[in-house]
Amino acid sequence: MELVPVGAFQPLSVPASGQSSTLSVAGLDGGYLSAGALHSGSSFVEPGEVPDAGPMGRVAVDQPVPGSGSERKPPKSTVRGEATFYDHGTTAMRLPRGTVVIICGGGGCIERVVNDYGPTAPGRIVDLYRPDFFEICGCPSWSGVTDVTVYVY
Repeated sequence: MELVPVGAFQPLSVPASGQSSTLSVAGLDGGYLSAGALHSGSSFVEPGEVPDAGPMGRVAVDQPVPGSGSERKPPKSTVRGEATFYDHGTTAMRLPRGTVVIICGGGGCIERVVNDYGPTAPGRIVDLYRPDFFEICGCPSWSGVTDVTVYVY
């Protein structure tokens, strides 16, 4: 391999003028292409046999029959009191953040993670996001307080 002498690299100055330049750059030669470059005539399918179509449906898997009841570990504690709603998009209790709770009311139960501290009103044990409140409340939309049971996990 022969080295290129340093003197072969000379600065080139092109004068900027209002007239068009007669300097033109030729297109790139084939040296810039990699060995695996694709061209307009390249094929993505290897020559040989046509592959089969593959499975036509899902494989049936034997699943256990779910029981009529659900199994959950017993809660660490249970608290009964009043719940209110507020529009901060959080579940607020006087528990550490990240505590998992199940809140049950007249309309059903939801599982949430405590991510805010509150409420401050006496007798209130949880502040819920408005959609969560009405999901467990089972009460009319003008209600603001409902009795709940909170299971702390």
